[in-house]
Amino acid sequence: MSDIVLSQGVRSNLLQLQQTSALIEQTQTRLATGKRVNSALDNPTNYFTAQTLNARANDLNALLDSIGIAQQTLDAANNGITSITKLLESAQALARQAAQTTDTNERNILASQFDTVLTQIDQMAGDSGFNGKNLLAGDTLTVIFNPDGTSTLAIAGYNDTTSGDLAIGAAGSSWGDATTGDAAIQTSLDDVTAALATVRSQAKAFGSNLTTVQARQEFTKAMINTLQTGADNLTLADTNEEGANLLALQTRQQLSTTALSLAAQADQNVLRLFQ
Repeated sequence: MSDIVLSQGVRSNLLQLQQTSALIEQTQTRLATGKRVNSALDNPTNYFTAQTLNARANDLNALLDSIGIAQQTLDAANNGITSITKLLESAQALARQAAQTTDTNERNILASQFDTVLTQIDQMAGDSGFNGKNLLAGDTLTVIFNPDGTSTLAIAGYNDTTSGDLAIGAAGSSWGDATTGDAAIQTSLDDVTAALATVRSQAKAFGSNLTTVQARQEFTKAMINTLQTGADNLTLADTNEEGANLLALQTRQQLSTTALSLAAQADQNVLRLFQ
């Protein structure tokens, strides 16, 4: 259309109308997407900075799942220790009861009950795992807190069985022995007392680790929120402002259309001279 010659007035008003239409389209896009920066063309610095912040937030968000699993693994171990403690207290009560009687038959019955409790302790330790990790069966749990793996927490597990860290021997028929029964009962009692001290110490260690994991979990959530908020501040549009801009631009478009029409009428006056 380069062969068509427009007057200066028409061309000027046409340019204003085109610019206004482009601004209206841009404003409508911002209202539709809710963002004032939708691509690098809108604002390269804000766009790429927001991309970086969102990428880091996504990386941390992916870690939240593993941190949550670690927390549940610690919870499972803590639940196991709580139950094992109750069983040890029950075993301790049985040993004390046996020490208070000289009846051989009763001691044998109590010894059988004692050994049953020990079996339950071993089974409890074996059932205290979560997602393939059992901190009461000797597994080690490593929790990763940042994307590059430089911030971690290694949680050592224990072998909380009667043949492992608890070190409690079965009573068998030793409690009912007329000669060595008292010594055997005292040995069992000492073993259980030591095992109770062991699991209570382990419970404190797990509790401390659980507190650390929970604190890092809350920190990670807060960090994700901070990163996402920062990215949003760089890209999100003020819908109220954009709505007002759209109304103003639509008014300007109508005025530009009117001005263009008036400029065209000036050119038409020349045509009237030939009529």
